[in-house]
Amino acid sequence: MAESFEHAIVIDAPMGLIWDMTNDVESWPDLFLGYADVEILERRGATTVVRLTREPLPDGTVQQWTSERTADPVARTVRTRRLDPAPYMFFHLLWTYRAMPSGVELRCRAEYAFPPGATAADVAATAAIDRRGHQQMFVLRDRIEARARSAAAAAERP
Repeated sequence: MAESFEHAIVIDAPMGLIWDMTNDVESWPDLFLGYADVEILERRGATTVVRLTREPLPDGTVQQWTSERTADPVARTVRTRRLDPAPYMFFHLLWTYRAMPSGVELRCRAEYAFPPGATAADVAATAAIDRRGHQQMFVLRDRIEARARSAAAAAERP
């Protein structure tokens, strides 16, 4: 049975800046929490295959996985699926960007399923991903809004 979690936040910055920053995959270690490295493996039109490496866990374990992401700048969506889904049967993300009077709503919805025999550790790790995703939205907002303020200040200088 598929499970899900979802996080959203409104960012007070131009749509183009938010889209560009969140889709500049190479800069993710500076934008997202916990990424140590991002390696582009392949680009096919709007689809990019990336290998993501997290910062080492306290026990020294390094987590790494490969994802395929397809960005649709017209619909303002990004669909991501893990290509090596273990410990899941599948793990998909849908990012949506929606203009609002107060800024841009950035929403991330995760859908995933565990295979039969998933361990309590797998379930706990997924709960940690959910908590980190919630925290990540605030970090994204703060970092993008700071960049927007910096760009606005630079534009005002003679």
